Amino acid sequence: MTIPRVIATDAGLALLDEIRRDHGDVMFVQSGGCCDGSSPMCYKAGDYIVGSRDIHLGDVAGAPVWISQSLFEIWRNSQMILDAGKGFGAGFSLDTGRGKCFLSKSRLFTEAETAQLEA
Repeated sequence: MTIPRVIATDAGLALLDEIRRDHGDVMFVQSGGCCDGSSPMCYKAGDYIVGSRDIHLGDVAGAPVWISQSLFEIWRNSQMILDAGKGFGAGFSLDTGRGKCFLSKSRLFTEAETAQLEA
């Protein structure tokens, strides 16, 4: 069994389902800071151009999750947990204006899990 680098909570999956009803297929990009802090940004599939240095962390309910290589180096030993809570979303993210937003949480992998990580 391999350990996924990204998972979602029930609240994160519920918000994802709501957004898909309005917009269809989506993708996530873990923001590395600047204007929107470290928010997971949700875009309509194809509306964000993935760079050659971006890393595909995995999928959440079929939605790809991307992170920059430099941010991945910081998160490499952590599992990203896509959650949702009260808030307003960030920038052009599709959760904006819904009264709730996606949140990134993380936990460190155990040594045993590190040995089983997905490539």
